[in-house]
Amino acid sequence: MADDIIKLDKVCKVYNPGQPSETEVLHDIDLSLASGEFVALIGPSGSGKSTLLNIIGLLDKPTSGRLMIKGQDTNFLGEAEITRLRGHTIGFVFQYHYLISAFTALENVMMPMLVDRGFPSAEIEKRARDLLIRVGLEKVSGHLAMNMSGGQQQRVAIARALAMQPDLILADEPTGNLDTKSADSVFALMREFNQESGASYLIVTHNMELARRCDRIISVVDGRIDIGRPYA
Repeated sequence: MADDIIKLDKVCKVYNPGQPSETEVLHDIDLSLASGEFVALIGPSGSGKSTLLNIIGLLDKPTSGRLMIKGQDTNFLGEAEITRLRGHTIGFVFQYHYLISAFTALENVMMPMLVDRGFPSAEIEKRARDLLIRVGLEKVSGHLAMNMSGGQQQRVAIARALAMQPDLILADEPTGNLDTKSADSVFALMREFNQESGASYLIVTHNMELARRCDRIISVVDGRIDIGRPYA
């Protein structure tokens, strides 16, 4: 059996605890994701999917419970350690690509490596160019992000997410703003990278057709993992 890349144990998330506006968004979440799995995370709007993804991505902290990443209990990590773990282990793809519009495709893909290294190098540029070749954008590597189509921008975002060779890719509605053809192409590209690299993918989607093409479907309903019939 493959090792778990992530494991959540009784994770809860409460906003404004102790205040009249206190809201518990996640309730006792138990969840694991094996290395190499390609998993869909589904559920109605407001069910807690994005909050869960943010906690797994170390962008937010649980109010209680434990998040293990590669066997490491993140509750005992300081901010610098969390930043390093996130940068080296997790890649992010969002519904809106969050590219730097005034940068070229190549510069956007290079950015995570530049942040990590602190200086440019031929090695960094080569890896970025190689990734753009893999996503089919070698001919537009010098184009500004603002001048690219939505499908092209999302492909750049995928290349950027892979720049640090992460073990886990978190994708929040990565095809939500794309037409059917572009969405299918982007999904197929992520699946291809998953199968080649062995990295795990957790994909939030409302597209049940795409979700059914994943290894497993996890449903979140009212802040709880729903082990019954998948939400549709």
